[in-house]
Amino acid sequence: MARYTGAVCRLCRREGMKLYLKGDRCYSDKCSVGRRAYAPGQHGMSRKKPSGYGMQLREKQKVKRVYGILENQFALYFEEAARQKGVTGENLLRLLELRLDNVVYRMGYGDSRKEARQLVRHGHFTVNGKKVDIPSYQVKLNDLIAVKEGSKKSEKFKALAEDAAVKTMPQWLTVNAEMGEARVVALPAREDIDIPIEEHLIVELYSR
Repeated sequence: MARYTGAVCRLCRREGMKLYLKGDRCYSDKCSVGRRAYAPGQHGMSRKKPSGYGMQLREKQKVKRVYGILENQFALYFEEAARQKGVTGENLLRLLELRLDNVVYRMGYGDSRKEARQLVRHGHFTVNGKKVDIPSYQVKLNDLIAVKEGSKKSEKFKALAEDAAVKTMPQWLTVNAEMGEARVVALPAREDIDIPIEEHLIVELYSR
């Protein structure tokens, strides 16, 4: 599967804000956004204010980069969101929040979604007792996501569990850090998603 392999900090600088793609580094003095608060490239410091279309495009790019997905997959998510009842923009964000890699990240396992995705790909998690190693797997209401029994014994997962125990969890998840598991007790509501996203701009972009 295709994936972005370039410098991650360039993505944050291009969007003009921290997307927290590198975990703890984003909170330190090493963060590129804090040191170079302008877009990358030769003309990064002299770029003009974006047009209406440019703002819509940037919002879509921001969401893609936060959740770590590429163009074709994002378009499929939007099509699915448009088919569902309710507000399309909110449906889109809900679908992205219910990806298994994002749920693992929300459980506190991993400093970034990229790290959580890697943990899923390596087969460290189960959904309702069955191993799932597909990061895009759509978790459903009442699903139980848990660290695989064999993985709990490793020093890495013991450290991850300790970190997860002190992190703030979203209201739609109930997390038992000691057991290394979480249950989806509600579907994510718009107010549960703390990322600064103006999803209506994405809907407008796809409606052009």
